[in-house]
Formats: sequence, structure tokens, C-alpha cells
Amino acid sequence: MPNIISLQPEEIEKRSFEIIDAELLQKGIHLPSEEAMITKRVIHTSADFDYAKTLTYSENAVSVAKELLKNGADIVTDTNMALAGINKKALASLGGEAHCFMADEDVARMAKQKNMTRASVSMEKAAAIEKPIIFAIGNAPTALIQLYEMAKEHNRKPDFIIGVPVGFVNVEAAKELIMETDIPSIINVGRKGGSAVAAAICNALLYALTRKDR
Repeated sequence: MPNIISLQPEEIEKRSFEIIDAELLQKGIHLPSEEAMITKRVIHTSADFDYAKTLTYSENAVSVAKELLKNGADIVTDTNMALAGINKKALASLGGEAHCFMADEDVARMAKQKNMTRASVSMEKAAAIEKPIIFAIGNAPTALIQLYEMAKEHNRKPDFIIGVPVGFVNVEAAKELIMETDIPSIINVGRKGGSAVAAAICNALLYALTRKDR
């Protein structure tokens, strides 16, 4: 019989993070204190310790993102799955709102007219929001490429980018584009990522600001 641990629901997350801390110690991995909360929540979401090595933070990335959220920044995602995973109550308590425009009819129409992906057009639509935005990209490398082009050609520099799309085509190159800029960012180097990872990073930042036990 497998060894099943009996825990109350509120104890499961706490125990999970204790296990993550212990395994990181066993592996000789010491995370920078400000980044640790994010990296460990991504590991908690994915059960993948590779993120301890591949998550890459621009200078002062965590403090920049937290300051944006404290000032009511919105979050824009490239999938409804990521949108569903973000703690919108915590975000609203800071004055922010989460958006995903991928399923909007005007986005679909414009994407067809311009022969672009919906993800790319979604980034253009999001740029019209007249407040700070954290872009959380977990699926579409074309969204990252569009953000890069917008910053480069149209002087619409994103306030912050979480760039963790997963896949094989243009994923690594798109992440590298963002890392070459001075846009504040959290990027996962390589092919791994996904909507759940993007949401986990957002939640880690939100919980650091809203949970009394953090």
C-alpha cells in the first residue's frame, strides 16, 4: 500500500512547500530570497525542479512587479486558462483586474484581416488599457514577439512581462528577444512553461502582497 499522508486541506500547501524546501536543500540549490517565493510556487504548480535553474529574473524584477501591483496594475494573459488560474480576488483588493482578449470577436476579426495570430492582436488590444499592465504569457510565443515589436517600433514599452510560453516553435527565440530588452521581466529559459506557470507567478506576487502569513 502506498503511504498516504492524512492532512487537513489547509495543511496540504504548507506541507508541499516544506517538501520543496527540503528537496532544494538536498540538491544544494539556494534561491535568492526575493525570488524564492515565485520559483517555489512554480515548482509547487509543476512538480518540476528544473525551474529553480531556468527561471530568469531581470534586475529588481520582483520589486518592480510588486510595486506595479500595489499601484493597481492590471494583468493581461494570452489564455483563458491562465486567466482562470489567477486569484482575481487578491488582484482586485489591490485595485487591479485580469483580462484575456483571445476569445473576443473583434480580436478574431482583426487577426483574420491582418493575417496575424489572435495572441498578437490581443497584445495590441491590451496596449489600449490606460493603466499599468503586467503581461502574463504562458502559451503563445507570438504574443511575446508582438510585445517586443510594439516596444521597439511603436514606443509602447510594456510595464512588465512574465514570459513562460511552452512549446517547440519560436518559443525559445521569443523569450530571448524579451531578455535582450530592458523591459522588466520574469522569463523561463527553454521550452518549458505554460498557462499554469504564468498564473502561478502572478499568484506568488499577489500572495506576497495580500497574505498575512507571507
